[in-house]
Amino acid sequence: MRRLVSLLLAIWLGFGATPIEAAGTPKERPIALPSAAEGWTWDGQELHYDARSVFDYIDGAGELFLAYGFQRLSVRRFEQPNQPPLTLECYAMSSAAAAFGVFSFERQGESVGIGQGSEIGGGLLRFWKGRYLISIFADGEGPAADSAVLQLGRLTAAAIRDQGTPPRVVGLIPGRDAGLVDTSVRYLTSPVLLNQRLFISHENVLGINRQTGAVLAQYGQDAAKTSLLLIQYPSTAAATAASRRLMAAYLSETGGADRGRRPDGRWTVVRQQNTFLAAAIGAPSEAAAEALLTATERALRSVR
Repeated sequence: MRRLVSLLLAIWLGFGATPIEAAGTPKERPIALPSAAEGWTWDGQELHYDARSVFDYIDGAGELFLAYGFQRLSVRRFEQPNQPPLTLECYAMSSAAAAFGVFSFERQGESVGIGQGSEIGGGLLRFWKGRYLISIFADGEGPAADSAVLQLGRLTAAAIRDQGTPPRVVGLIPGRDAGLVDTSVRYLTSPVLLNQRLFISHENVLGINRQTGAVLAQYGQDAAKTSLLLIQYPSTAAATAASRRLMAAYLSETGGADRGRRPDGRWTVVRQQNTFLAAAIGAPSEAAAEALLTATERALRSVR
């Protein structure tokens, strides 16, 4: 399955994406990466990869970073006698939105207070700050290594002077009062990435790309779970066209209506408001879908 996703992403990147670094894209300020943390010291070598060579380092996962706007990767290794080595990966993305997006795509855990969003699990620390996605991990287990990973993360975050914000549309979805599961929020910039999290269609019916990204989030748990998909388009006409394509593709059993009960018994309701398209997908009832979309509309009324 991962190979299939990689192939589809490669095809999409080749034919449907904009260049990795468009003309006029601002360059990020250099980072003075740490050279030591809690007894672990940098071995003095720093490896560098760009959009062409990144597959030599992360074969099978490079497409994910390219889909969000990857620019370059720097890798450092830290060593201490009789302790597992640590690896620091610094991914420079095209924007803060891109860094947030690639972080959000695989996020599972709660924040540990490093950078602008973080998580740690299984000895792996991931966080984003400004245009950077940072990954730090130990090639082995032990409390000392775990502590050093966190300290190395704090030092790296402090070295990143730039700040950024998530994509604007991410801040427009209802919050915990509506049942939001914080760790479920994904910012998606390709139909392949969306389908990996929630299958919609083999075609890009929503017109998702790096200029028109989508936010996908979960509300409620287990039987009460509902997915919210929210996209802002450059014009009302574009939102209208995407809404019609979504209803025709995803609600074909209802003749393209704006709501319907799918074969699995779950409800989907589609709503358009000016340049926004919102869809409550997989709701346990029509009323639950309507309630989530009503909360979304309240949030969107403040948008001019």
